[in-house]
Amino acid sequence: MSTSKPGLLSSRDRRSIATRLAASLCVITACVTGSLQAQAPRIVPAQVAAALGARPQTSAAGNPDGDVTIVEFLDYNCPFCKKTAPELQRLLVSDGQVRILYKEWPIFGDVSEYAARSALAAQWQGKFLAAHDALINASDLDESAQVDTVLKRAGIDLGRLADDRTRHAADIDEALARNAREARALGFSGTPGFVVGRQLVPSALTLPQLIKLTTNARASQKDRSGAPP
Repeated sequence: MSTSKPGLLSSRDRRSIATRLAASLCVITACVTGSLQAQAPRIVPAQVAAALGARPQTSAAGNPDGDVTIVEFLDYNCPFCKKTAPELQRLLVSDGQVRILYKEWPIFGDVSEYAARSALAAQWQGKFLAAHDALINASDLDESAQVDTVLKRAGIDLGRLADDRTRHAADIDEALARNAREARALGFSGTPGFVVGRQLVPSALTLPQLIKLTTNARASQKDRSGAPP
């Protein structure tokens, strides 16, 4: 039986509403930035792109020595991140020379932050990618307990995970702070945000768009390698 007072929302309902409000903002942002898809992506300086891929806090998906790096800033409650996730997996299947770095940027509230911290902590048991894949493919996460359930089903040791969240809290704090600084410096106003090679795209992507962006990145690398010193 509910113990909440009549007319008052439970904490779960408040979290659910907050998540949906954030999702609505994400939709609005996508509508505003969607027109950018028809335009050439903004190109970030080479040193900025290199810095994004340097000292990765987590394992890379795909080929760790790939010739094209895709960096994604994401939130596990972002509907457009979830929409793009299977497209990224299809790209990895079709292109064995792509490396993807996932950067946790929890902007949808407390549960999103708990999910991000849990995914990062899973790195210490060698299961970051398993945690990431499970969370990004899960339905809306309204409670921390849902995050735990999803991770347990993915084979994550929850006891060790809790210990690592505490033991490595400073490292996790640093990783999240760095990701937030990078996202803001790149001009992202929401998730997902992508940097493909040096091309910045502030919205969800389809497989054809990803293929085009990786092709462009390789062409740009070839042009630079052939340029005179």
